[in-house]
Amino acid sequence: MLSINSKLLALRQFIAKDANVDWQTGSIPICQMSNFTPAMEANQYYYDHPEWAKGYFKACHRDQVFQERWQSAIDCWDDKIVVDIGCGPGNLFATLGGSPRLMIGVDISHTSLEMAQTVGYTPILADAQNLPFIDSFADIVVVNATLHHCDDMTKTLLQAARLVRPGGLLITDHDPQQTAWNWKGLGMLLYKIRVPIYRLLSGGNFMSPEEHNAMLATETYHKPGHGLTPQFYYQVLEARGFTVKVYPHNHTLGAEVLQGNYGRSVSKYRLSQWLSGINSDLPEAALSLMCIAKRNLR
Repeated sequence: MLSINSKLLALRQFIAKDANVDWQTGSIPICQMSNFTPAMEANQYYYDHPEWAKGYFKACHRDQVFQERWQSAIDCWDDKIVVDIGCGPGNLFATLGGSPRLMIGVDISHTSLEMAQTVGYTPILADAQNLPFIDSFADIVVVNATLHHCDDMTKTLLQAARLVRPGGLLITDHDPQQTAWNWKGLGMLLYKIRVPIYRLLSGGNFMSPEEHNAMLATETYHKPGHGLTPQFYYQVLEARGFTVKVYPHNHTLGAEVLQGNYGRSVSKYRLSQWLSGINSDLPEAALSLMCIAKRNLR
């Protein structure tokens, strides 16, 4: 296993010459950011909170169906160069394991990057919308539950795409499908009063108001009427030389998602969709989108 210094040396070869990166900040280099937006500030604030970051690490993207779905999408990343954009405290690598040659983790939270480093990431603090890397060096670029946290989802996806080598993979997941979250009428009313209901049903175990409000502030495009569409991925990536496949799913299935089976969402989402006039049994009502895009050799 490479030492921290060896990993940093390996990382340096993939940093663009004109990137403004401070390497004198301990084991986590920091890329200077000229435009620090409210969305970036909200994400940094939430994920820099140690207890909230630990809670996210334990609870999110750690279940078996997530692991099966991603392992089926990746196949094997052993001995490959991987970039995880929006890596947070390291959930993806902690869940999937394996032996990448270099597992680069990009995030805006220093606390989360410290946690990710203990999992095995080589971390760098940078803006996902303005990455400091050279083009076409990564075998696999992953963007899990990240696009909808960014100010400009198109710019973030384009930044991710330019890092992928010919023949390499770009994989995204857990971004909300717009048509599934288009609450209306009574469905929107239920959305607005959901938090007191959650608190009542949780028996006092629901997150504190401070944590909940901070978390909501990070969800830039995860609100009713917002989200992504399959067409978004096709339009952005096919023009950049990728073969694109998009898989709607409801977080309840693993590898079956890649066979076109999107599963069935839990009752609270089905109720909100029914009250909004959305047919929960259609693929357009699946809560999230997974995109697997392979960069063409020519």
